[in-house]
Amino acid sequence: MLSVLKIRNLALVEDVTWELAAGLVGVTGETGAGKSIIVGALKLILGERADRSLIRTGQDACTVEASFHLKDAKAVDAVLEEAGLEPCQDGELIVKRTISASGANKQFVNCSPVTIQVLKSLGEFLVDLHGPHDHQSLNSRERQMDMLDKFAGIEEQLAKYEAAWKEWRATATELDELENSERASSQQIDMLKFQANEIASADLKAGEEEEIESKHRIAANGARLAELCGAITSRLSDGEGSVIDGLREISRSIHELEKIDPGTAKMFEGFKSAQIELTELESSVADYAEELEIDPAELVRLESRIDTIQKLKRKYGRTIGEILEFLAETERKLSRIENRGEEIAKLQKLVKEREAEVLKLGKQISKKRADAAPKLAKEVASHLADLGFKQSVFAAQLTNLSEPAKSGLEEVDFHFAPNPGEPSKPLRMTASSGEMSRVLLAVKSALAKQDAVPLLVFDEIDANVGGNIAEAVGRKMAALGATHQVIAITHFPQVASLAKSHFVVTKEIKGGHTKSQIAEVAGDERVEELARMLGGSAASAREHAKSLLKGAA
Repeated sequence: MLSVLKIRNLALVEDVTWELAAGLVGVTGETGAGKSIIVGALKLILGERADRSLIRTGQDACTVEASFHLKDAKAVDAVLEEAGLEPCQDGELIVKRTISASGANKQFVNCSPVTIQVLKSLGEFLVDLHGPHDHQSLNSRERQMDMLDKFAGIEEQLAKYEAAWKEWRATATELDELENSERASSQQIDMLKFQANEIASADLKAGEEEEIESKHRIAANGARLAELCGAITSRLSDGEGSVIDGLREISRSIHELEKIDPGTAKMFEGFKSAQIELTELESSVADYAEELEIDPAELVRLESRIDTIQKLKRKYGRTIGEILEFLAETERKLSRIENRGEEIAKLQKLVKEREAEVLKLGKQISKKRADAAPKLAKEVASHLADLGFKQSVFAAQLTNLSEPAKSGLEEVDFHFAPNPGEPSKPLRMTASSGEMSRVLLAVKSALAKQDAVPLLVFDEIDANVGGNIAEAVGRKMAALGATHQVIAITHFPQVASLAKSHFVVTKEIKGGHTKSQIAEVAGDERVEELARMLGGSAASAREHAKSLLKGAA
């Protein structure tokens, strides 16, 4: 369940901390009080697009924070793990989002920064939000199929089928491309051969560019290197006043000094090491200078090699590694074109095998759907009867597809006839907005046991229905509250009276600024709120409110 929702500087809300209970939570308030801000805050938590106009006037940023307590966090933990985050501790999940006027928006899950996509992925397992127009999603055949599949409990089978379908389509695409390559022009084949030969003839080696450049740098500067080596060895050992001759003079003095005072020997240990190292240095520099070869032909060869590599890089890749990858791909294409007859036969066989697997898995799913469709229809119809459609007809009609699709071998279309004697037609063609809201609630009620999303939010979906029907809608929401946390934002006292907990959104003007607040009402305060919603004379409205609460109890 959603245990706490904190909203700060969002639209009319300055600072609100809303602690929620389980079951059906009713939210009421006068039009314009700010009830829609709750939905807006939840949409931000679910990763929907943020608009800087939502920030409260005079503020730099707005923040929304939601704390969820999850009885089963497996699905959420899987999303967190994929995002490189730690799993929930004791089922606790905190989602926070900050919208800044400067555009530097931030979002966090359990204090770790995340992307908007992570919020969207988490949202699928946290909140199912339905507004006045969201019931239109029921018109989507894809959404209808998702509902039927949930009722049938075939998620694992669907995952296997989808994986098999993707393999089949990938192989079929590969076959199609190869068959089309049979019609490749001789010019295209010649181009592939030219590219492959040009790269192969260069005989590139991974990592050779650095070695070639190093050799070229030495060869191009051979004379200068020899000159520098000569200067070093000359200073170290040639002629009077050389460093090494000077060190020998110092060494003789040290030797005499140590004879007179052996205690000074330790003082000159570092000197002896330095003398040895400098002598070795002079020898190493001399050897290096001797090995230097100034070969104009070698310099020309190295420059030519560098030019060849640069030319290939301009045409086939930024590095030798990328050029070699291009060569491998070109050779693969050539091989497939030149041996396409054998390859086509192999792929044709594989396509048939994979299609057979798809059909096998698809038929298993089709049977499950065929079994579940009338059961779902019967379940929905029973809930529709509770919602005022006493003699309506509801059906989930399955139609076979001409070829397997990603979702299976058939499509579903919900049919509905709200009144007796009328032929059932596709739901999108028959139901009004008020009827659609009730159908949505009936479907949700039928799927209550299968629906793992813990929080259902209904934002005024009871609009366009009468008083008696509103009570039936409220009772259906209350029944959903037995297995889910349900937030019902409503204008109907019949619905609000059935809520396990009741909150009222109000607004006040202070210092020229409008501020919305939300507070729980109980006892006499709840009676007063229901009386306000009922209208009429104060006394009769209060009595009516009391009778509604008594009936709800």
